Amino acid sequence: MTHADLVFTNGPVHTGDPARTRASSLAVTGERITAVGHDEVRELIGPRTEVVDLAGRLLLAGFQDAHVHAVYGGMELAECDLTGTVGVDDYLARIRDFAAAHPGRTWITGSGWSLESFEGGLPTRQLLDTVVPDRPVYLVNRDHHGAWANTRALELAGLTRTTPDPADGRIEREGDGTPSGVLQEGATALVARLVPESTAADRLAGLLRAQTLLHSLGITGWQDALLGVFNGQPDPSDAYRAAALDGTLTARVTGALWWDRDRGADQIPELVSRRAELSHGRFRAGSVKIMQDGIAENFTAALTSPYLDGCGCATGNTGLSFVDPLALREHVTALDALDFQVHFHALGDRAVREALDAIEAARTANGRRATRHHLAHLQIVHPDDITRFARLGAIANIQPLWAAHEPQMDELTIPFLGPERAAWQYPFGSLLRAGATLAAGSDWPVSSPDPLAGIHVAVNRAEPGATDGRIFLPEQRLDPATAIAAYTAGSAHVNGHDDAGVLRPGALADLVVLARDILTAPAEAIADTGVESTWVGGRLVHHR
Repeated sequence: MTHADLVFTNGPVHTGDPARTRASSLAVTGERITAVGHDEVRELIGPRTEVVDLAGRLLLAGFQDAHVHAVYGGMELAECDLTGTVGVDDYLARIRDFAAAHPGRTWITGSGWSLESFEGGLPTRQLLDTVVPDRPVYLVNRDHHGAWANTRALELAGLTRTTPDPADGRIEREGDGTPSGVLQEGATALVARLVPESTAADRLAGLLRAQTLLHSLGITGWQDALLGVFNGQPDPSDAYRAAALDGTLTARVTGALWWDRDRGADQIPELVSRRAELSHGRFRAGSVKIMQDGIAENFTAALTSPYLDGCGCATGNTGLSFVDPLALREHVTALDALDFQVHFHALGDRAVREALDAIEAARTANGRRATRHHLAHLQIVHPDDITRFARLGAIANIQPLWAAHEPQMDELTIPFLGPERAAWQYPFGSLLRAGATLAAGSDWPVSSPDPLAGIHVAVNRAEPGATDGRIFLPEQRLDPATAIAAYTAGSAHVNGHDDAGVLRPGALADLVVLARDILTAPAEAIADTGVESTWVGGRLVHHR
């Protein structure tokens, strides 16, 4: 008998395998699971076997995040952090304190402010001037689709009342046309291009900082949703390549290469070259990210009918499609033929339809291929398109934390969609019932990377700690096992890790131990559960 290197006993063990969903013991030899069962697994314990007594704690397949910006998130942890509050006075105090603590910084940069903190979601340059008048300030908002700049930053960028809006964005303005301090979508690049560039060392440090955090949350792998230069943000690709080559990348990571929407098919040969150049060790760059629209809160998500105004009347604005829909079909067909996965940002119902149309064109031209195209965000999905996901093999990449009543939803979204479209939001249950494969991610640093918080909202359709009893579209709730599957087997499938996400012999020993069994605990307590330990390939990468 060959003894195991590692044995977990005294479960529960949630396998995620429909043939046997529950066990109490699991054995690992090398990087892989060698046995799943009950008392018989203990026979594999030898003198050198490490034994982990679960003592009633829950063992799961390691979580995977199907849409995250890990390097950006890790780098932002070292900047002015405005997350964790929605108070304007708190923002200003943090900005003032950060500037005082970093007198040598030529620019004050950071992120995390929330649209809900300001009337209409629009802070002003003058507000920033009160705390940092002498240096440029550039702060990305929580959703990373807009930024807040002070007067000095706008002046350095040369933005005036006569500066035109870029085709893919908008400069918010005062009554006389003077830039007010908020830049939306592509307009952020007008200032971001002046921000001092990060170094390769900064980006690598950001990746390793993020990896430590993600492992602490039970995450063993992820898909980085943007490898390239975007709106002045640096390309994080070099960090992944360096970490993969020197062995410091302990997670399994898929990278989504950025599709430059100002170019066309001429960039495809470059993407092919980058895929080969960057793929090493635990890192693979086999996905292409196409951002088809913006977000609903700033009215750039692409809709099939116009947004409403504050009085409930239709406007002339239906949002932005960043890539021409007919060209999108051609591009996706070409990428699919080259075995690229396409990772769509598709938030509004028109963008979702355009992405599905592109996948359908690729299927018609190329047949069914194992490219695993997926649509991330899916805030508004027209009912006519729900069944198309399963039919086309398009994976629904959900960000569950957003599917809850909170001020940004209730004040800045629902009134401008109207009741019919508001009821089409985040249709997790409908997609599941229609046979779609669900994967899950966080979009961190846009929102928390904690999978347990995401599972909590997917199950409860209410934010952790909510006490008002309101449930956001309760018919779209998922049961705990399905929500777990989206964060494990579903995301592993999207990320191309077919031997992860389920606990069965032969699978990779990518594992997480939770402090309690969230499948039997009260649903409203899921987010309160802690991560005890995380393992990648049978190696401990986090222990509380």
